[in-house]
Amino acid sequence: MHYDYLIIGQGIAGTFLSYYLQQLEKTVLVIDEVKKDSPSRITAGIINPVTGRRLVTVWMADQILPFAWDAYSAIGAQLDIPVISQRNVIDFFPNPFMREGFLEKIKTGDQHVHAYPEQNHFNHFFNYEFGCGEIRPAYTAHVEVLLPAWRNRLNNIGALREERFDRTLLQYQNNGISYKDVTASKIIYCDGPGGFENPQFSKLPYAPNKGEALVLEIPDLPPHHIYKKSMMLVPMVEPGQFWVGSSYVWDFDNADPTQEFYDRTNAVLKEWLKLPYKILEHRSGLRPATLERRPFCGIHPLHPQVGILNGMGTKGCSLAPFFASELAEFLVNEKPIAADADVKRFTKVLSR
Repeated sequence: MHYDYLIIGQGIAGTFLSYYLQQLEKTVLVIDEVKKDSPSRITAGIINPVTGRRLVTVWMADQILPFAWDAYSAIGAQLDIPVISQRNVIDFFPNPFMREGFLEKIKTGDQHVHAYPEQNHFNHFFNYEFGCGEIRPAYTAHVEVLLPAWRNRLNNIGALREERFDRTLLQYQNNGISYKDVTASKIIYCDGPGGFENPQFSKLPYAPNKGEALVLEIPDLPPHHIYKKSMMLVPMVEPGQFWVGSSYVWDFDNADPTQEFYDRTNAVLKEWLKLPYKILEHRSGLRPATLERRPFCGIHPLHPQVGILNGMGTKGCSLAPFFASELAEFLVNEKPIAADADVKRFTKVLSR
């Protein structure tokens, strides 16, 4: 059977790319193997306008954040489920220096960093002696409901194969590719950590990092905010459940959960949280980050049948919708991709 595009991977990138290509009336087939350690499984879905201790505004925030809100709202409306919520970040200062830095940032007139008027509002829930501030707007993308819902949609229309993609069976033709009983004009890799071993794109400057998180049950904690104090505590869709994590490990032996993270996170929670909680699950996985902290989006310079949408790193929930749309418009309507993300910036590397 022939399709316009064969997409490898149904994480956040593959989900939105298949969505936008279908919006542009193109046929797609998505091949995806379910993996417990995929980046989409460990993400909290945070879409945050600032990053790091210095509260630096994230790249392209003025475009990325409103686009993400509209994109998740639109795909959620098509699926008839809510897949994004605004939940601003309550930033509890761990020491007086961080408090001072936050206040100095407010003085600069930063549009995302704000004083919180009721400093004692969260005393029933948390221990925090140096006060708190607010970061807004911030959102949570409900990936844990979006991905399976979109998967069902793809499956219902015959656009999904749940299997491991075998590169040895891929054949290139002048006008496209063939794979088993399928032909397509192009193959697009949205394979996350699988990109590290993809011979077409393995020379790209990936910088994989490992993330870990715990899923908690905290029935008495209000789910109206994201809470931050060295770690992020994020409401999930299931009432009373929260995600907690802030682990970015660059030196690791494997993608498995570690006792060190479990014990350290549990200790932080006991010191910070006044409410009883129960640990339900321990998750871990690798993220396809890049040395430049910019995604890889576009067509291989030597193989016009082959494309990529990868390298989102820790910002996958915010970047994937925007660059999936850019790639879809490039493929169908030849609109340009942002230069900082276009994979053609690595033409020399990929041509070796």
